[in-house]
Amino acid sequence: MADAVVAYSYARSSGLDLAAGQLGLSTSGGMTRQGLVAHPHFFSGLLTRPACAASGLLGVADVARARYYDARPTGIVRDPVVTCNGDRLRFESFSACGGVYARLDVLQEALDGDVVELGTTNVDVNNPLRQALARVGGGDPLHLAVGADELVATTLDGAVVEKKVPLPERWVRGFAEVQVIASGFDLRAELTGPEAVRFLRGLPKRGVLWAVPAGRTLRLSARPAAGAVCLPGPDRLATLLPLLRFATGLKAYGPAVPSNGLPIASAWELELPGMRYVLTLSPEPKRGFSGEGAVLDDLSTDHAADDADLVGVLLAFEPRLDADLLAEESGLSRDRVRAALTQLGTAGRVGYDVAEAAHFHRELPYDAGRVLAMNPRLKGAMELVARGAVRFTAPGVAEVGERRVRFTADGPTCTCPWWVDYRGTRGPCKHVLAAQRVRNEASDVTEVAV
Repeated sequence: MADAVVAYSYARSSGLDLAAGQLGLSTSGGMTRQGLVAHPHFFSGLLTRPACAASGLLGVADVARARYYDARPTGIVRDPVVTCNGDRLRFESFSACGGVYARLDVLQEALDGDVVELGTTNVDVNNPLRQALARVGGGDPLHLAVGADELVATTLDGAVVEKKVPLPERWVRGFAEVQVIASGFDLRAELTGPEAVRFLRGLPKRGVLWAVPAGRTLRLSARPAAGAVCLPGPDRLATLLPLLRFATGLKAYGPAVPSNGLPIASAWELELPGMRYVLTLSPEPKRGFSGEGAVLDDLSTDHAADDADLVGVLLAFEPRLDADLLAEESGLSRDRVRAALTQLGTAGRVGYDVAEAAHFHRELPYDAGRVLAMNPRLKGAMELVARGAVRFTAPGVAEVGERRVRFTADGPTCTCPWWVDYRGTRGPCKHVLAAQRVRNEASDVTEVAV
């Protein structure tokens, strides 16, 4: 399938007037509580930590244009996404190579102004603005406007700024995968500001390393150990370095170390005055998030889409989504709410915040209807089910076409080449997904009969 093309249309270019102390971020078409708006106006007020916020926004913009595994310039600039959740502004981006997710959360402590509307849109980050952001210093508050009210917008010179850029499927799928993967992370290490500076400035540039807690700091090892956090490609943390002068701490998140010792994803959160800057890294620099397959188990259930529609109605750009409350309001089980959030994540409608261990609501600007086509394993599984290629020969054993699937206490296995190559580390194969779906449908029928 060809990449989609996204057209950003801004009423004017974003700009920073240091003399006047004004930062204006222009918005493109976005979703608000009132529906789609051409140029939404989210916030007007002061940034109380302007130098820190400017460096963080510049870091998010840098990730959006970076290709870490292949350093050749892409020539394509994707504008960051901003969400106003009421008590914070979230700026997000994804690297061009699909292996790094960045987010800057500007929290209520760093904002002093009026929230005009809640919602999500793209913001224009052009080269002149980037240069101006790099010059922000001192402690004087900076007036920030995210979007302009209708009166201001109509008095501009009328020169609409348009950008058209391809939106690769791997980039779209990466946004979906990373929120599912990050929801399995736990806090593994916490460093003070000075220790964070020493650790990050002493990192090598290459290699897949493991950061092992050692007293108040982290030591690097080529081998995993209990409690370690994988650090695949330390150079991918480079956008943290300009922020170290503001850092009050560093937190590292990740899953439990796998028994096979293979590289895994991780998240690195730099704590800043009134802000958080988070980088989530794929398991290897050459490996993007788009092929991880973390969303497939939840998407393969026959009720995920309907549940997502039900849960989606309950979302109102909350900064933290309470799964128990959503279960109560929707009448669904907590597991079905989790699967619904995964489905909503593939549509760009939720993200995951490791700092608060909670999903949040936002609306990414792309077509949610492409989800099935963007997951070829899921599409292949549906085709196998539709043509009756799944046959259970014993409890926990299925013949799926020419392949055999077994469900064991340690998880499913398959005889196909995908499973032989990855052993489940990149999500289930299409044969396992097909067998799971047939087994789930049979279980639902049994429950109804009882």
